[in-house]
Amino acid sequence: MFRLWGKEFKDNRMLRDIVICDDSDDTRTHKIFNALDQICYEFDLSKPIWLDATITEFKRHAKARFYQDNFVDSIDFDYLEIQVIEEG
Repeated sequence: MFRLWGKEFKDNRMLRDIVICDDSDDTRTHKIFNALDQICYEFDLSKPIWLDATITEFKRHAKARFYQDNFVDSIDFDYLEIQVIEEG
């Protein structure tokens, strides 16, 4: 089971969160992108852009934050954080 936790923060408070579960036979990368797509759909957001700093952070900690710079549209929160909470 692969699980990715998506959280939206503003002023150091979590506004909302969601956990996406994926037990398909896809690659880890596909599972991450699919889960991020589902999170953005549920939160009614445009898909964020993976900047080099975002990729590096995700590789290092299995966690990434998407700030205003990662979005084409304007966002009404400080950042969207994704975190892998289970792999297997």
